[in-house]
Amino acid sequence: MAIIPDTKNWTWVLERRCPECGFDVSTLTFNDVPAMIRENVAGWAAALSRDNVRVRPDESTWSTLEYAAHVRDAFRVYSERLALMLTETDPPFANWDQDATAVAERYNEQDPETVGAQLGDAGEELAAAFEAVPPDALGRTGRRSDGSAFTVESLALYFIHDPVHHLWDVSHAE
Repeated sequence: MAIIPDTKNWTWVLERRCPECGFDVSTLTFNDVPAMIRENVAGWAAALSRDNVRVRPDESTWSTLEYAAHVRDAFRVYSERLALMLTETDPPFANWDQDATAVAERYNEQDPETVGAQLGDAGEELAAAFEAVPPDALGRTGRRSDGSAFTVESLALYFIHDPVHHLWDVSHAE
């Protein structure tokens, strides 16, 4: 089964509620994000303990394990992006093809317990990194290769939709 790559530009989540998961980042502040990351990490433990963790609900949808591995890697990528924004002036972000990574890293063949532990570690690292951002650095900028520009604050709010949405994906599929 091949997953169809997601080519949508999800930056619109900064402006309006997600019609799929219902999450609205416009109701949050930057300071809400670390606790939300930790809450999200806690939700993955139950999801990864399911017997059907490797089962894809259909041909075009990742399994719970694949989503969890993606979220783990998203935590890592956004930790790197945040560090760049705090140490460089308007850095460009390296492209990250999440679908190619899922295939190359064989997400669905990884050990669920290991993925859960790594997801927890990466989530805590990112939560702590966001907590350590001084208020005067919230306006520092960075940009994706597609031209989407972010401040540290908008990056955090944009980012948090991803793990929340994916935990909804696996909960919704149950």
